Amino acid sequence: MRLMKIEALYEDAVLLAVNKPAGLLAVPDRWDKAKDNLVALLQADRPGQHLANVHRLDKNTSGVFLLAKNADAFRRLARQFRQRQTRKLYLALVHGDINGRERVIDQPIGPDRKRPGFSRIDPRGKSARSLLRVREQFRGFALVEVEIESGRHHQVRVHCQQIGHPLVGDLDYGGKPLLLSQLKRGYKMKLGEPERPLMARPALHAASVVLVEPSVTITAPLPKDFEVALKYLRKFAV
Repeated sequence: MRLMKIEALYEDAVLLAVNKPAGLLAVPDRWDKAKDNLVALLQADRPGQHLANVHRLDKNTSGVFLLAKNADAFRRLARQFRQRQTRKLYLALVHGDINGRERVIDQPIGPDRKRPGFSRIDPRGKSARSLLRVREQFRGFALVEVEIESGRHHQVRVHCQQIGHPLVGDLDYGGKPLLLSQLKRGYKMKLGEPERPLMARPALHAASVVLVEPSVTITAPLPKDFEVALKYLRKFAV
């Protein structure tokens, strides 16, 4: 198991919130339990302490991740998520110019039977509602805040694809890599070297979670790759 410093965002007697790095599984892999994952890393760093994840994040999503320290806390926190008492806010970079400052996406989501492990819009699926707000509009791209009222598998990614604004770097749901050569005029390629994308993953970050009990708002700073992408968009795509 690799060593990795995990940033704690909030901690009390019953709850631990950490800033999950992108590229790390949140929970043990279904088929290969030996793969590195955030829960196992935290558990190894806190021997003898019970930790149970209250929700999930995709491997390539960064941001706020909550764990309960005992069974009672887990039940109370899980109930808040189940009854939709929490507020979950994501930041995403998406393709395109978005009309208006807000969009409500109310489309049911179900499993994609042609692609196991993925999701799609399905009239017979489970209800899913997302509120999208434009934070910054660039030339051909936008930084958006997405508040999800439900928590369906790949909800933000599926809903953004549905409205024609897939996430930057999300190759599985219609997105494309963000390249500096797309933004910077006169960009010179290095001979014999392929251009590395500014973000090599879906541009999605779990920015904050607002809880009822305890009454607390937990926020996670943007990771370096997201900050770098924004820096170049602000410099070359306005």
